[in-house]
Amino acid sequence: MQELHPEYHQLKISVPQEFESVFTHFYFAENSSSDSVTKTLLPSYQTIMLFCFGENVFMTTQENTIAEVDKCVVLGPVRQAFDYTLPAGSSILVANFKDDSFYRFFGKAMISTQGTHPDELLQDNCFTELWHQISDFTSPQEKTVHILEFCRPYLQDQDETSRLLSNFENISLNPVKTIAEQTRQSERNIQLKQKEQFGYSSKELARYSRFLKAITLIEKEQESGNKIEWFTVIDQCGYYDQSQLIHDFKHFINISPSKYIKFQKDICRTGSD
Repeated sequence: MQELHPEYHQLKISVPQEFESVFTHFYFAENSSSDSVTKTLLPSYQTIMLFCFGENVFMTTQENTIAEVDKCVVLGPVRQAFDYTLPAGSSILVANFKDDSFYRFFGKAMISTQGTHPDELLQDNCFTELWHQISDFTSPQEKTVHILEFCRPYLQDQDETSRLLSNFENISLNPVKTIAEQTRQSERNIQLKQKEQFGYSSKELARYSRFLKAITLIEKEQESGNKIEWFTVIDQCGYYDQSQLIHDFKHFINISPSKYIKFQKDICRTGSD
């Protein structure tokens, strides 16, 4: 990445402990070169809020739909990869909301998968005002601190069902069925709550988690200088066969596993690791 774009800088910013249940982290990228730089953003199954500074940023979906970002946009949950282009001199700051935290901020104003300008989520133009406020700060860290302080009054407590969904880790059990029995609710009620407040189903999340495990394993092998053993990836990540692995790569990032390795330097992950 540095060889191709030596003046393209990116940074992952951690959040204080009190916000760890709200944001996974913030992501900053800056193009200090004289040319536009295009990167591919991996899916994260998180809702993201993207602030743009300098020239407007362009996003291109897998269907080749191009959207221009002026100041700020909310997207999510990010289910599939998309390209984003930073013109010369531009930068972005991305807030990665964790689990149901965006819903806890804005309730039934939860955005659709197509993305919504955040000013439409609240009666006043607080997001545009927030953009103007953080534009005055020089460093991405200062911008992040200001955003966290801005968000504090809006946050609602997470209810018990959502907390159980967020913390469910036993991959051998069905989370919907288990939590329904635990809370004496119907499975349908748990499914509806997860879809409404998290923006995705347990089935979707399980598929994405399997794909993310494969990505992580591939990256680990590459960092160690090892040859990728595809049948090992298939076995360790719970795929039935090679075609299912390929199908997931095509679904999430629209390229094959081998092409992912080839173009990995131009692929970024702003979501959870």
